[in-house]
Amino acid sequence: QVQLVESGGDRVQPGGSLTLSCDASGFRKDYYAIGWYRQAPGKEREGVSCMRTSDGATYYDDSVKERFTISRDRAKNIVYLRMNSLKPEDTATYYCVAPMAMCSPYVGLWKYDSSGRGTQVTVSS
Repeated sequence: QVQLVESGGDRVQPGGSLTLSCDASGFRKDYYAIGWYRQAPGKEREGVSCMRTSDGATYYDDSVKERFTISRDRAKNIVYLRMNSLKPEDTATYYCVAPMAMCSPYVGLWKYDSSGRGTQVTVSS
């Protein structure tokens, strides 16, 4: 059974940094891709970043490019999301998602099977 457990969410000031972690377990084989989504109050869940395991390719939503970095510790089955230069509009619950059937430059085409329960990120002064 796939389990995705996020951690690392916190309250930070604008311009601050956070690193989210996702402990991913229960996969029968290596997954095609894994990623992060977020959902702000009153808004739909949106894709943030994904990583293809076959070639290590990473993709980001335009709103987080150059600020967020996805990475993976394959031995520990942990996926990270490093978030720099945080803005108030980054405030949301962040979800780890896997396996992903689609991970490409086109965020609107991303698809995933499961997500964790999320971790809250609040950016406020």
